[in-house]
Amino acid sequence: MLYSIALILTVGMAMGWICRKVKLPSLIGMLVTGIVLGPYMMNLLDASILGISADLRKIALVIILTRAGLGLDLSGLKKIGRPAVLMCFVPASFELIGVVLTAPKIMNLSILEAAIMGAVLAAVSPAVVVPRMVKLMEEGYGTKQGIPQLILAGASVDDVYVIVLFSTFIGMMQGEDISVMRFVNIPISIFLGIVIGLLAGVALAFYFEKVHIRDTAKVLIILSISFFLVAIEDRLTTPITFSALISIMFIGIGLKKKREVVAKRLSAKYGKLWVVAEVFLFVLVGATVNIGYLGHVGMKALLTIGCGLVFRMLGVFVCLLGATFSPSEKIFTMVAYCPKATVQAAIGSVPLAMGFACGETVLTVAVLAIVLTAPLGAFAIDLTYRKLLSREPSS
Repeated sequence: MLYSIALILTVGMAMGWICRKVKLPSLIGMLVTGIVLGPYMMNLLDASILGISADLRKIALVIILTRAGLGLDLSGLKKIGRPAVLMCFVPASFELIGVVLTAPKIMNLSILEAAIMGAVLAAVSPAVVVPRMVKLMEEGYGTKQGIPQLILAGASVDDVYVIVLFSTFIGMMQGEDISVMRFVNIPISIFLGIVIGLLAGVALAFYFEKVHIRDTAKVLIILSISFFLVAIEDRLTTPITFSALISIMFIGIGLKKKREVVAKRLSAKYGKLWVVAEVFLFVLVGATVNIGYLGHVGMKALLTIGCGLVFRMLGVFVCLLGATFSPSEKIFTMVAYCPKATVQAAIGSVPLAMGFACGETVLTVAVLAIVLTAPLGAFAIDLTYRKLLSREPSS
């Protein structure tokens, strides 16, 4: 395993550096590293590290969501109002509908199989979007209008909404009855996630005020609580659950609300952690890519993904109707809300593992969506934010 870790870090960082030198997002180099080193090409990564790949990717997601919460300014979201709520579910719903309308004809799938594929594709990737929105907030681009905050919050809730829909469609595929409780649980899990996260953040702020410990120890405490929340959510079998990912982000928000100075210092610490976590996340996502599958669906998969993205952008446009955004700001929001990686890597293989006839097709389209939209979306954000967004003067 140590050899594999050394390969992931050295080759992943080197490829990321090369991509930055040629004006490409570093994650392209990391994805390519995973594809080349992974089991479907050179097979240089130890099976033990691939076996815990999902857990390592989740750790990386925990780190970036906490960092996002520590830097998120809710006052910007309050100014936006209605669009902030709509962004949590409308774009994903539009993309899901777009895939359901087009995939049966393009990919020769049933309506339910298309719905499963649509649910896999409909999630936006926090791993791609969140670090870039944090960067925008740090540099002051779009912060006056609340654009980075809007995309940050929406991307986190969007994933919860999509995963619940995916679980529902999988149950229907297995012959289970449609459970109203699953749909009722969507807003409840989001609300409970917010409450639990805020309470934990406020409690930590009080503890850090009374007990003086090093910032590194504070980071370890927050990470431990975050891992506990993820583990608890995974083990819950009750009809009503909570969203651990939203809780994790709101721990940072609650801490910032009560102890802003501490939150800024911890955000810098998490920024250093993300340097390592980012490499592991995207290299291991790349390692899931089976190049051989891509030839089976080819242009049909590209067309399905493209149709879904068009519907998704239309959904974002609908959310922003009536908002005081300029045309360029709306275009940026539509583009920034498209990248896919984390959720697709996590659930794309589930239909195949469960023996569904559409499993191989769903996995192939999910992988292709990652390979295309993660680097292209990141590149589009990095290339356009200075041109499309106004910058808030630094105080």
